[in-house]
Amino acid sequence: MPDEIDRKILRALRYSPRASFRLIGEVAGVSEQTAARRYQALRREGVMRVIGLINPEAHGQARWITRIRCRPDRVAPLADALTRRPDIAYVGLASGGSEIICMIHSPVDAPRDDILLRQLPKAASVLDVSIDLLIHPFGTVGTSEWSGYGGHLTPDEVARLTADRPPAPSSTLQPPTAEDTPLLEALAEDGRTTHTRLAELTGWSKARVTRRLDALESSGALSYEVDLLPERLDHHLNATLWLRVAPAHLHRVGEELAGHDEVAFAGAMSGDHNIMVVANCRDAEDFYRYLTTRVAAVPGIDAYSVSIRVRRLKQAASLIAHGRLVPPGPA
Repeated sequence: MPDEIDRKILRALRYSPRASFRLIGEVAGVSEQTAARRYQALRREGVMRVIGLINPEAHGQARWITRIRCRPDRVAPLADALTRRPDIAYVGLASGGSEIICMIHSPVDAPRDDILLRQLPKAASVLDVSIDLLIHPFGTVGTSEWSGYGGHLTPDEVARLTADRPPAPSSTLQPPTAEDTPLLEALAEDGRTTHTRLAELTGWSKARVTRRLDALESSGALSYEVDLLPERLDHHLNATLWLRVAPAHLHRVGEELAGHDEVAFAGAMSGDHNIMVVANCRDAEDFYRYLTTRVAAVPGIDAYSVSIRVRRLKQAASLIAHGRLVPPGPA
């Protein structure tokens, strides 16, 4: 089980995924060598992965939140097939294993059938499908990811980690090109890959690697995420809350929820419920406390329902295999 030093390292990476081990060690209270060794152990054991992600909007794609209700005895093959698709992220089983919840990247004007149904394997097991557009993710990098695992840092330590953070992305995304493929594949495998190694993989100079990364990052096309496996951090209950909020309160409610330590993701969506919240809690009692205290204290929520995830299959750019985060295999 990760200790307090490990949790501080995870917290430091949350604020600055590519920070030097020297800086990470300083804020965690250990040497540079210890910080590097602890990080490698966490990554090797599948507790966490730092990954470079391309914003789907850079390719003209939107994010669709999809709920597929299936016959429980036939859900596994369908879920595994969806997990292998590179255009699908955040795959999990809920509702006692009879529902698949996933996020699909597809153009905003794509016909509904083209988003999912046309590409499903033989789907006699599918009883019902709902597909809603993710309209807006709430929160900002470093402040809206799940942070309920401890390892809190002081404001001064956070300021040191974020001092070199690039400015807010410009309004124009810079789409990646075919030449960027080896660069982006390396970062999807390990978001902390050094400029030296990236230069070797691309055949570019380090200066060109630096310029290209700066261009992609500053336009908002490339970002870095710390994928965590909450179960390995003693948080065994994952719940998706589907909330109904009046439009006048939508932004305030979403931003407030995104700031909760328990919340891994919050976003506005189309459909009968217009906010989706993913929460990680220790157990059922911890989730009950969260629901009846923190969520209950947010004014403006008119209705809600809950899906409890019973199995996590994929998140961001990681698969979950034998209780470990691993890179995705071939599609």
